[in-house]
Amino acid sequence: MAGGSSLYNNDDDAGGGITDINITPFVDVVLVLLVVFMVTAKLIVSRGVVVEKPKSTTGGEVQSTLRVSVTADGKLYVNGDPFTDDTAAIARIKAIAGSTSNPKAIIAGDRKGAYGPVMHALDLVKQAGNIPIALENERP
Repeated sequence: MAGGSSLYNNDDDAGGGITDINITPFVDVVLVLLVVFMVTAKLIVSRGVVVEKPKSTTGGEVQSTLRVSVTADGKLYVNGDPFTDDTAAIARIKAIAGSTSNPKAIIAGDRKGAYGPVMHALDLVKQAGNIPIALENERP
């Protein structure tokens, strides 16, 4: 045959498959997953009990998965869960600290509350292990 179709090249690949890879859909999926992980990570870090924190001009933002809160009436919360028993609170703090490679505890005490319950929260975190502690405040 003198004339042939240029659609198929009979010499190299007779009817072959797709030889080009389109990477655009893969990049789109990866970017959507990145945004989802960023949003959920912010929600996980910021969960807890709302307390009226003391105001201070110093201090910075500390990211942590362990947050111990003390309300104005002295109730203790670990990551939003209320605890009245010290041993259960220590066990929960150990479990949360053990789930991360670099644990940090943020202690948030209500500014209208007494000093004693905040010290008790500090003591519970120290009993749970050698965990660095940060006190949460609010910028004026």
